[in-house]
Amino acid sequence: MDRVTQYAQDVVDGKYTKGRLEILACKRHLNDLKRQDTDEFPYHWDADQASRMIDFSETLTLAEGEEPQPMKLYAFQDFVFGSWNGWLRSGTPYRRFRTSYMQVARQNGKSVGNAVPSMYYGNFAGYQYPQIYVVATKEQQAKIVLKECYKFINADRDLSGTKTKPGLFTIKDYKSEIECNLTNGNIKALGRDTESIDGFRPFFGSVDEYHKHKTNQMYKLLSDGTKKLKQSLISVITTAGFDINSPCKELYDYCVKVLEGRIPDETQFVFIAQLDPDDDIWDEKNWPKANPLWTDETLENLRNDAVKAKEMQGTELRNFLTKDLNMWVQMADEDYINAENWKACASDLTLEDFRGQECVVGLDLSSGGDLTSLALEFQIPGGYMPKVFLHQHSFIPKMRLNEHILTDKAPYDIWHRQGLITATETLAGVKTDYKYIIQYLKELRDQYNLKFKAIAYDPHNADTFLADLEEFGCDCIEIVQSAKSLNTPTEDFKLSVDAKSVLYNKDDGLLTWCALNAKLTYNSFKEMKIDKEHRTERIDPIDAAIDAHKIVLMNRENEIDINESADDYLKMMGWD
Repeated sequence: MDRVTQYAQDVVDGKYTKGRLEILACKRHLNDLKRQDTDEFPYHWDADQASRMIDFSETLTLAEGEEPQPMKLYAFQDFVFGSWNGWLRSGTPYRRFRTSYMQVARQNGKSVGNAVPSMYYGNFAGYQYPQIYVVATKEQQAKIVLKECYKFINADRDLSGTKTKPGLFTIKDYKSEIECNLTNGNIKALGRDTESIDGFRPFFGSVDEYHKHKTNQMYKLLSDGTKKLKQSLISVITTAGFDINSPCKELYDYCVKVLEGRIPDETQFVFIAQLDPDDDIWDEKNWPKANPLWTDETLENLRNDAVKAKEMQGTELRNFLTKDLNMWVQMADEDYINAENWKACASDLTLEDFRGQECVVGLDLSSGGDLTSLALEFQIPGGYMPKVFLHQHSFIPKMRLNEHILTDKAPYDIWHRQGLITATETLAGVKTDYKYIIQYLKELRDQYNLKFKAIAYDPHNADTFLADLEEFGCDCIEIVQSAKSLNTPTEDFKLSVDAKSVLYNKDDGLLTWCALNAKLTYNSFKEMKIDKEHRTERIDPIDAAIDAHKIVLMNRENEIDINESADDYLKMMGWD
């Protein structure tokens, strides 16, 4: 049995301590073997091709340390490198996987995992003039991978050459580049600060520590350049990060769905080594799940980190969970809307499903060129725990759109094309004209035959707006933006999200971005409201939703039938 398949079988058989997601990756390989070369799965496993990068890797010399020694891959590295090369499109010599996502804890060979394939694809994959790129947020960060290549090259005379014999590689550190002399290709380090980052056609590209990237610019730069190549590979190797609203977390979520079979992407390779949600983080028997490059030194270092994390809590605990155990965590879960629970509230519902129904409107008004948002909250009848559906729409001055794309690191242009944002053009396009809000609400009301039960508004900047709102013929209710006023609806909103009772349309990326930015803040009486942690984050649709939710709660209290509620409770407990 080849080393890739052997590892997959051993993992599935329980020979190693592995997490659910790594087990799913191995099951995927074994299942694919059973259905290869079929109409539904036009790919073929070639064990000889799988072994080539593995064999190349073990000709390299590890020079760092007390004395040089031959490189020996760990079994999980066999699985990754072999999977990349061993799966081919049926009837062709071209590789199956075009993108790869690998997430492991720190000190698990990520830099080597980028350096080895850079050298292999640069000189030994049978492709002439290959463009190989290692990218990071800064060029100097990307050069960390390049320097791993330097070590391998300098440790081997065949690779580096001698005074009388040219080597297979030529290092040009002043250009952040390595020339591949067999193929006339090159390996180059790139960052967002690189002077020119256009026109690339990467045969192989690696994205280092993707969790640090505020945008997906560098990843898309590489992946977009591969569209006309018959085969290529863009590899992300990273640890988990602290920003759960990042492009890396978005890609992680996508890859989890691939492993779970919810998204049928046969060209995306995934390897994620992490603890499972119910694992005891202090039980060291679970730690190898996130650390596949396991050694005695790994255990000793993790024990030291665990002692500090358990005693000091706070940022030490967060760092231990994220970097040592490879888990995506918020700084303090109780101070944010829970990300996983929020995403579980995504639905296929749209306004069409609420045609002719009543709703409450919430408004959050900006004073200048920032986001202005409205939210509609609909009651979903039935069940002991009331559910609601949220629809949001936001407005931003047209001339400020590109500015906010840059400052907020958010895709406002895409949200605009998707109809989630209106770019207002009057008032010179630099300040939101509230007449757009009135027009939008009128169009929505008429198109879906909606009945606005009340409009809840933030009194800030609303003085000249009230007369227009009153034209809708419903109560217009001022919501004071203080923790005392918003405590109950904020707390209920958060609990309702945890109970999966706040539904929204799954395609509303703006609403999700803002929800995950919303941080709970408290006054001296421990009353809460939401705020944003950073100036460039936005929470306006959630502010508007909580304003509306306050009115919904007030109406719900006035409409509760005690006897009916008691009957519902007895039925739920099976006592009817």
